[in-house]
Amino acid sequence: MTRWMTVEEAAQRLGVKTATVYAYVSRGVLARRRDPEGRSVFDAGEVEQLALRGRPRRSSAHPELVIESTVTLLGEDRHFYRGRDATVLAETWPFERVAAWLWSGDDYVHPVRWTASAEGVAAARAAQAGLPASVLPLERQQLIVAALAAANPVRLTLEPVAVVQLGQSLIAGLVEALPFADPARERAAAEAAGTDRPLDERSVSVRLWARLAGPGADPRLSDVLRYAMVLLADHELASSTLAARVAASVRADPYAVVTAALGVVSGALHGGASLGTEAMLAETSDPSEASAVMGRRLRQGERVPGFGHAVYRHGDGRANALLNWIKGVVPGHPRLPVADAILDEARRRRLPAVNVDFALGLLAHLAGMPRGSGEAIFGMARTVGWLAHAMEEYASPTKLRLRASYTGPLPG
Repeated sequence: MTRWMTVEEAAQRLGVKTATVYAYVSRGVLARRRDPEGRSVFDAGEVEQLALRGRPRRSSAHPELVIESTVTLLGEDRHFYRGRDATVLAETWPFERVAAWLWSGDDYVHPVRWTASAEGVAAARAAQAGLPASVLPLERQQLIVAALAAANPVRLTLEPVAVVQLGQSLIAGLVEALPFADPARERAAAEAAGTDRPLDERSVSVRLWARLAGPGADPRLSDVLRYAMVLLADHELASSTLAARVAASVRADPYAVVTAALGVVSGALHGGASLGTEAMLAETSDPSEASAVMGRRLRQGERVPGFGHAVYRHGDGRANALLNWIKGVVPGHPRLPVADAILDEARRRRLPAVNVDFALGLLAHLAGMPRGSGEAIFGMARTVGWLAHAMEEYASPTKLRLRASYTGPLPG
C-alpha cells in the first residue's frame, strides 16, 4: 500500500527546503498528488529513491545551479512571489506594491514617492545626447544606470533599507531619463512641471507609459503595461538573475548588480524574444500574411520568436494571462486579428506553446512604442527582482563560486 508524505516530510528526507521540493515538481523530477483536503502529498517510495540518488542534476549539456531563495517559486505553468500567485496579484496590485512584497515581504505600500535624483537624471540625459535615434531603449537603460550610479555618492551602502530606497530611486531614474516617444506627451509633461501635482507622484507604470506610448496609443493599454510589469518583476533564477546574484555575492553595489543583469538581458536567448515578436508583428500587415511571414523565418533556419519556454514545457501561464488581459482591455483593437492569426499558424505548425515574450511584444506593438520597448519594459520590471535577490546575497556570508568541469589537455 502506498505511503504518502507531506511536503515538509519530503523536504526533511531529501535534506532540502520545501520550495526546492516544489521546484523538483515543476521540473518533473518528483510527482505531486492532492489528498482529500487539497494538500500536496508525495509517494514515499519516490521520495526515498530520489534521496538515495542524491539531489537531481541535469546532463552536462544543460548544467543547473541550485541556490536557495525565498523570493519566487516556479510552478507548473506560473510563478509565485513569496507564495502568492503572480498572475492573481497582477489583476489588482500596482507595481510598487509588488516591489515592496518582493523586497521585504511587506504588502503595504508606504507613502514614499519613487523619486529619481535630479543630478542623476540630468547626467543620464546628457550621456544620451549624442546617441542616434535608432539606439534601442534597453541600450539606453544600460547607459542610464551607469550615469545614475556615478551621481550617487552613497551607493555602496548595502543595508536592506538603503537598497530599497536606492531601488525606488533607480527605477524612477530609468523611467525619467528615457526620451518621449510622443512629442505631444513631452509637451504635456513640460507644461505640468512645477504644478501642484508633480509627475513623480504618479505610479511608475503610468510614468513609463507616458515615455514609451506612441502617438494615438489607446490609453487603456496603460493598465496592460502595469499588469505586464507585475508579471515580469521576477522569475526565480533566470540567467540575468544569476548574474545579479553573482555580482551581489562579491558585494557589488546595487547599480552594478543591475548593470550586470541588463547585460545578460541583451542576449538574444534571454530578453530578445519580445524584440523579435515586435518585428514579426510589424512585418505582418494582414492576418492572411501570417503563414508566409512565419514560413520565411523557418526556411531561413530562424527560431520563431515568442514560442517555447525552458521551464514551462506545456505552456507559459504568464503568456495566457497577459494575452487575455490585453484582449479584455482593448477587445476591438484592429491589430489583434494579426496576432491571433500568428498564434493560429503556430498551432498549425505544431510550434511550442506561446510564451510571455510574445504577449509583451504584442503590447509594445499595439501601443506604437519604439522598437525594442518590450526589452526595456522587461528590464525595468525585472530590476525589482534583481534587487530582491541581491539583498539575499548581501545577507549571505559567502560569495558564489562556480567550478568548471575541465575538459582540456592535462598538464605535462
